[in-house]
Amino acid sequence: MYSLDINFLKDRASTQKQSGGEIKNKPTLPAGSKTPIFIGVAVAVFFPALLGTALWFVQGQNASIDEKIVVLEQENQQLEAKLGDIKQITAETDAIKTETQALVTVFDQIRPWSAMLQVVRDRIPASVRIESVKQTAPETVAEGQSTSNSAGGIEISGSARSFDDVNDFLLSLQQSRFFKSGEGKIVTAELTDSPIPQGLPEGVTVKVPPIVKYTIVSQLSEVPASELMRELEQKGTVGLVARIRSLQRTGVFQK
Repeated sequence: MYSLDINFLKDRASTQKQSGGEIKNKPTLPAGSKTPIFIGVAVAVFFPALLGTALWFVQGQNASIDEKIVVLEQENQQLEAKLGDIKQITAETDAIKTETQALVTVFDQIRPWSAMLQVVRDRIPASVRIESVKQTAPETVAEGQSTSNSAGGIEISGSARSFDDVNDFLLSLQQSRFFKSGEGKIVTAELTDSPIPQGLPEGVTVKVPPIVKYTIVSQLSEVPASELMRELEQKGTVGLVARIRSLQRTGVFQK
């Protein structure tokens, strides 16, 4: 019979040699292959440094912005204080203007009694006598509000030879710019005996014609005094005219 003689040890040794040869022949890492490592290290160092630089720059910008904000807030406070001063000055100026305008209005509504009496003396007929003159308040309506006539009026009482004389006197007053045309009226007009003259000799009698006792009223016009300058000067009211002209020169009283 045939027998198989197999030497496993030899084959094992051969296998071990081959294996050992493969281990001995394992390639080593060349020096140039370390470049990625250096790149990685550089990146790991560069980006944190870049981030730190950016953070430092941003912090610097924030600090600069904070300083600007502080400066702007201080300027804003100063502007608000100046604005408050301007508002106060404006309010005071408006108050002065209001007071000045009120003063101007008062001067413009003044009707000096000297001028009014002079107008009455200039326009009274020779046959009419005046016993009393007084100023009347503006007429009011039921609600207590003034009517269109806020200047008031004048009331004159006296005597005249006839009713026509009283009527002529009233019409003459209405022609003056100091009075409202068409708003005058005769309140009373009565025919009465004339008073007997005093100092007549005894036994002497005189027949005196009757007279008309009258009362008339006329409303003052609302024409501003600044528009009656010529009339006021003619009536001798120089003080009021001088004040109005002074106000006109200052510009607060428009011509």
